Amino acid sequence: MLKGDSIYLRVVEVDDAAKLLIWENNPENWKVSNTEIPFSMHSIHQLIEQQSNIRNSGEIRFIICLNEIETPIGTIDLYDVNFKHGYATVGIMIAEESERRKGFASESLQLISEYARDILDLTNLQCTIHGDNERSIALFEQVGFMRVGIRKNWLKFKGKRIDEISYQLCLKEM
Repeated sequence: MLKGDSIYLRVVEVDDAAKLLIWENNPENWKVSNTEIPFSMHSIHQLIEQQSNIRNSGEIRFIICLNEIETPIGTIDLYDVNFKHGYATVGIMIAEESERRKGFASESLQLISEYARDILDLTNLQCTIHGDNERSIALFEQVGFMRVGIRKNWLKFKGKRIDEISYQLCLKEM
């Protein structure tokens, strides 16, 4: 468990499957997750099993929980982990809308960055954000991610073309 002031991160467990099914099947989240069809409970269980060993799967998912009441409010993932070159991609979702804009996402990113640097011995984190997602852009910039590129008209959502912005966080200066 990775513990912060307001939240803690714990690895996903089988008991989380029902909650993940609800979050993953919320169409409001599909734009940023690139989901096109609903998940089945079977596919959620497969995902949990697959992510149980980061060295084999190259990915790990944590549940973001509030310290005070231990309530799950979202997920944070490391995926496309490359141990040889020392980088991973990070994705975050505060799924419970009532818990957004309270600083929990930035605290989660700080904790996962420390974990990636200190435990996994990674050097860099990266992420991509839809160009029209101003809140995510502000979040990642606030915690130190630097904009490293833009793919013009890279994504399509409901017939509209959207830029994709790439960000990087150097965890260790060389």
